[in-house]
Amino acid sequence: MAKIVECIPNYSEGKDLAKIERIVAPYKNNPKIKLLSVEPDANYNRTVVTVLGDPEEVKKAVIESIGIATKEIDMNVHKGEHKRMGATDVVPFLPIQEMTTEECNEISKEVGKAVWEKFQLPVFLYESTATAPNRVSLPDIRKGEYEGMAEKLKQPEWAPDFGERAPHPTAGVTAIGCRMPLIAFNINLATTNMDIPKEIAKAIRFSSGGFRFIQAGPAEILDKGFVQVTMNIKDYTKNPIYRIMETVKMEAKRWGVKVTGCEIIGATPFASLTDSLKYYLACDGIKDDVDAMSMDKVVELMIKYLGLTDFDVKKVLEANI
Repeated sequence: MAKIVECIPNYSEGKDLAKIERIVAPYKNNPKIKLLSVEPDANYNRTVVTVLGDPEEVKKAVIESIGIATKEIDMNVHKGEHKRMGATDVVPFLPIQEMTTEECNEISKEVGKAVWEKFQLPVFLYESTATAPNRVSLPDIRKGEYEGMAEKLKQPEWAPDFGERAPHPTAGVTAIGCRMPLIAFNINLATTNMDIPKEIAKAIRFSSGGFRFIQAGPAEILDKGFVQVTMNIKDYTKNPIYRIMETVKMEAKRWGVKVTGCEIIGATPFASLTDSLKYYLACDGIKDDVDAMSMDKVVELMIKYLGLTDFDVKKVLEANI
């Protein structure tokens, strides 16, 4: 089998579709790369891109795309609901097929070195590629966001892994590294009161006493008139989707607020869906064998139980390999 790497670069632009098209152009028309999704969000002012393919070809395309984003995005005027520190905010590489973590670590380092040398964009290596304990976690690196990064980089413990102790004047800094698959999961609440998602996020995230492997925060979706609890489920085998969803519903009841739906950003492993579907079917007393179901059927039922929006089989990771 051929080597396959997944990359999920996040860009700090979610409104200008022409600009986004230019940024993602390097991922198109390459037979050795599959562009799974381009997901812009105007409220977050952020676009999440998911690509799979030959490691060398993906690496070249990512470097080219970061260069375009560096020219196209000015962080000095950027505003959005999602925390960010650079035009290309984060670039995770995931080993998918015939790839090791060590190989993904090496790709991350090669991309980081090239990005600094070509574009003078400082880079932190994060997750399993991190060079120090304080930069394993992306939220720790991103703390202070773009506006606070110039002062942060002057601190002894925050020298970039590649680059000088000053952010790029318009593109900030970026984080690059190898990580295992996570689920970017947002839950919609039928309210505009931002205090509610703030409190729920605090209740479920690990850093404030909640679930292990959960990072969470609030987001305001202005044009649709609701708020979200936005999160990363870093290990769905330890804390699956259903557990987080049902906990958020339980916490929302305290304020008399309903959960109206949810979304998964990017691709998700099939097992993350089957594990949670088994819970919901058991609660309904349905004894169907989930492991014998087709991928289409599992997706259909998970849309029903979770209220997933903009989700189909194409967003299942294994359907694209």
